[in-house]
Formats: sequence, structure tokens, C-alpha cells
Amino acid sequence: MSHALNDDQVAGELRKMVDFIQKEAEEKAKEIELKANEEYEIEKANIVRAESSNIDTQYAVKAKQESLSQQITKSTINNKARLRVLGARQEVLDQYYEAAGKQLKDASKDKSKYTTVLQGLITEGAYTLLEPVIYVRARKADQDIAKGTFDAVSKAYEKETGSKVEVKLDDEVLPAESSGGVIVFNGTKKISVDNTLEERLKLLFIEKLPAIRTDIFGPSPTRKFFD
Repeated sequence: MSHALNDDQVAGELRKMVDFIQKEAEEKAKEIELKANEEYEIEKANIVRAESSNIDTQYAVKAKQESLSQQITKSTINNKARLRVLGARQEVLDQYYEAAGKQLKDASKDKSKYTTVLQGLITEGAYTLLEPVIYVRARKADQDIAKGTFDAVSKAYEKETGSKVEVKLDDEVLPAESSGGVIVFNGTKKISVDNTLEERLKLLFIEKLPAIRTDIFGPSPTRKFFD
């Protein structure tokens, strides 16, 4: 048989229930706070990692840009220096060529040697053209010397080729300021062989330019192969 609770007992039971509910609420609140703090720390760590990665990326990009900029600057400086060196070397080569050109002016002073030179140049022109008639254009001052070689040129040509060649003096002359030599034409004067001393010097200079560079400036440090 149950007994009814008096007021004090009811009040005591209510306090127990309130205390229980309050304790449960406090524990739940602590649990929620701990979880919130944990999520906050995780999110904060993610943000820090993301920002750190972003900073690293930006730094890497800037470092790459800076490195590229330095390489371009270095390359520009090296190219300018190389061009200055090449320009200075070209000036030396031009002076060398000019000095050789001035020496050509004295080539005709020794008549005996110059006669031999003219004969050789005319003969070479005849071999190149392989025509029955050739015309020789020389300086006015050299016409008599050149004409005096025609018989020897004809004999040398016939001996070498088995054919005859008639060598004639051209009506026109080379400029007086020319260093000498000849231009040899075929019979129609449409084909010519430029055997002036200036032209031969130019061809010789082009052919010997690598050796001249080596003699003046020394071997190139970047050259791997030599003839």
C-alpha cells in the first residue's frame, strides 16, 4: 500500500530532478564547448597552412621572377660586352686590311716582279674563260707592260689546253687610283674575270680570315674543332 508524499518529500524529489537536469546541462555545455574549441583549432590550423602555402607560392614566384630578371640582365651585359669586343676586333681587322691595301700601291714599283704578276693574272683569266679571244683591261700606266705579256700568255695557254687564244688589249682602262692587276673579258665582253689586285686581296683576306684572327687575337676559347 503506497503512501502519499508529503510536501517536504515532493520538494526534495523536485530538487533532485533539478540538480540532475542542471548537471546534465552543464556536462552537455562543456561537451559542446570542447567540440567547438577543437573545431576552431582545426579550422585555424587549416587557415594557417593555407596562408603559409600561399606565402610560399608567392615567394617562389617572386624568387623565380627575380632569378629570371637577373639572368636577363646578366645576358644583356654579356651580350653588350661581347659586341664591344667584336666591334673592337673588327676595327683591328679593318685597319689590317686597310694597311694591306696601302701596300698594294707599291706592288707595281718593281717592274720585273709586276710583269710576272700581270702575266700570271692574265693567264689565269684565260684558263677560267676558255675562249678563243680575250680582252685585257688594265690601268693606262700598265697597258704596255700587260701587252708585253700577251705572247707568253698565248704560248702557256696553248701548251696547257692544246688550243690557241688571241689576247687583245681592251680599249677601256682601269681607274688610275687602282692598285693594278687586270680584268679579263671574253670575246663578247659579257663574261669577265676580275683579277685586279684589290679583288685578289679581298678574296685572299676572306680565305685567310680565320688564320688572321688567330694570329692577331689568339685561338678562340669556344672553338672545339680546328682544320
